[in-house]
Amino acid sequence: MFSSNRQNDLRTASTTQAMAAFMNRVYLWMMTGIGISGITAYVVANQPDMIAYIMQSRVVFFGLIIFQLVAVVALSGWVQRMSIGMASAVYALYATLVGLTFSVLFLVYTMESISSAFFTTAFAFAGLSMFGYLTKRDLGPIGSFCMMGLFGLIAVMLLALFFPSLMSNSMQLAISVLGVLIFSGLTAYDTQRIKALSFQFTSSDQARKGAIYGALILYLDFINLFLNILRLMGDRR
Repeated sequence: MFSSNRQNDLRTASTTQAMAAFMNRVYLWMMTGIGISGITAYVVANQPDMIAYIMQSRVVFFGLIIFQLVAVVALSGWVQRMSIGMASAVYALYATLVGLTFSVLFLVYTMESISSAFFTTAFAFAGLSMFGYLTKRDLGPIGSFCMMGLFGLIAVMLLALFFPSLMSNSMQLAISVLGVLIFSGLTAYDTQRIKALSFQFTSSDQARKGAIYGALILYLDFINLFLNILRLMGDRR
């Protein structure tokens, strides 16, 4: 009996350690992506010719957006079919492309506003992700509700492309507030969901590629939370 309990304790400890190692890898990849995007955005923002080229050419700007979508779809759907090197390269490329498009933020908002919004996002994200990691409550209903809200926001923004009058100042404020709430909920939910992924991998290779996929999800939550916070509290130039 004591031997059986001992084996169960050892098995539980091993599982907990494997899960913690997996999540550490996820957070490391996420922070690496944020670092790549931030450095790229700052460098490009200080290159007048480059940022002018990005802003003045719709083909280039929307081309960057399309390539970002392709990279997200590729990692989300086929990460386990890629090699570790390929998955890492696609993730780094995506983070770089985001940095290129984010460089325009330095022309719209003051440096102080961007820094303040970033640190606010970082602290909020850390707290929300920790909650999602530690809570025993099933956050599935919250995740489903937030996803429905996200699709609603996307629908409103698509309508605004055809009816620009919809995007009044009050509507933009409401969208930003809802965006903060939605991506706050998704941060906690996605953390819990990614944590559960650690039990599904049967090899270290799968776990390493799964960590890149998990990092991508949390990266998307972080940057969208950051953008909505920046719109709420940012001072325009």
